[in-house]
Amino acid sequence: MKLSANSPLQKLMDTMPQQGKVNWIGIRPKRRVPLQSLPQVEALTLKGLAGDHFSGSATSKRQVTLIQQEHLNLIASVMQLPDLTPAMLRRNIVVSGINLLALKDRKFWLGDVLLEYTGECHPCSRMEEILGPGGYNAVRGHGGITTRIVQGGWINVGDSVSVDIKTVNEQPTLF
Repeated sequence: MKLSANSPLQKLMDTMPQQGKVNWIGIRPKRRVPLQSLPQVEALTLKGLAGDHFSGSATSKRQVTLIQQEHLNLIASVMQLPDLTPAMLRRNIVVSGINLLALKDRKFWLGDVLLEYTGECHPCSRMEEILGPGGYNAVRGHGGITTRIVQGGWINVGDSVSVDIKTVNEQPTLF
C-alpha cells in the first residue's frame, strides 16, 4: 500500500540525505566458484553484471545483490570470524554509509548506474558451508538487497550511492 505523499510517515521515509559509497565489487563467472574481486564492472540494462553467471534475464529481480559493509562487521562479530571477506557472503557489491533497507520501493544510483530495489537478499544454505555452523542464522536480517538494473553503465569502487530524487514518489516498477 502506497502512503499519501502528505503522510508524516511518508515524509520521514522520503528524507534520506545520506550518500553511501561502493567499497567492493565481485562477480561469479560460474556457479559455485569463488567470487572475483574487481575494481569496476559493467552493469547491463535489465540483464546483470558483465561476466557474472547470474546475468541474462530481463525479468529477474536478482540482477545485482548488495550488502552493507556495516553488516559484514556484525556478521563477523556474531560468528567470531576475524577475517570475513565480502566474497564469502556471495554478494556482488558492498556499500557503506547508507541503509540499504531504506531504499525499499526506490530507484537509486551507484555512480552512473540506476538500480531498482526488488527485495531483501536472504541467506542460503551455503552460509553454513562457508561460515560454519550458525552461518545461516548469523546472516538472517543482514543479507542485503536484490536489485534490477534500470540504466546500465559502469560501477567503480569508490562511486557514490544515492537515492534517485526524481522517482522518490513513484510507484515501483513491476515486471
